[in-house]
Amino acid sequence: MVGAKRVFDEILDRGWFPDVTTYTILMDGYVKQGKLVEAIKVMDEMEDNGVGANEVTYGVMIEAYCKEKKSGEAVNLLNDMLGKRYIPSSALCCKVIDVLCWEGKVEDACELWKRLLKKNCSPDNSVLGTLIYWLCKKGEVWEARKLFDQLEKSSTPDVMTYNVLISGMCEVGELCEAGRLKNQRRGFRILDEMLDKGCLPNKSTYAMLIEGLCASGKEAEITRVMSMAMSSGDIDCDSWVLFLTKVVGELDTGESVLNRVLLENAG
Repeated sequence: MVGAKRVFDEILDRGWFPDVTTYTILMDGYVKQGKLVEAIKVMDEMEDNGVGANEVTYGVMIEAYCKEKKSGEAVNLLNDMLGKRYIPSSALCCKVIDVLCWEGKVEDACELWKRLLKKNCSPDNSVLGTLIYWLCKKGEVWEARKLFDQLEKSSTPDVMTYNVLISGMCEVGELCEAGRLKNQRRGFRILDEMLDKGCLPNKSTYAMLIEGLCASGKEAEITRVMSMAMSSGDIDCDSWVLFLTKVVGELDTGESVLNRVLLENAG
């Protein structure tokens, strides 16, 4: 970077005016070396010389601020970027939202994402999954589910997003109740919702559901999930051990439950 800065200074000394690309390359070099302060100085110098930042410049500096856990500065630059009608990528939005959540500002992150959607930023499952993860981590499962229901109107959740929600619900013992938030019918709903939307559960989905339902003692739901997992072929040894130990081994009706599951999947 010493050589690059020397050449850059020579350009200025000769009365030539670097463009935004030149400034951005220099900033990116400093950022990659962990010299954020130097990168900020270059950006200030660029603006003082009447050269405006472009989409790439904003991306470089916002990512740098996020890496240093400086959410305030990252959000300020993101606002500047939006003010100039640049649309940030979903990956960049995800980084800003993640650092806000990491600092405990989950509500601010949710509001930021809603504002970004109004600015025509593309809905993205990685952002939704990040928000749901942090809300669940704070124990705000109901808020996570509400956000999930709000944002799925503009975006189709994928299996990873569902898995994040299921994991959070299992951790706080709210799996069955949270699954009925949107639809107040009796019974287990999360699998029905996934299948209705054409989102097929995977091995991780079934494993988390089985573990969560075993912990809550929901015999009927456990049986149904085990049958679905067996028919799909997405069931692992740990899920079988859990099912045999917690359901078949501990319930008075365990043997009949096992027979029912095996008969349903015979042939």
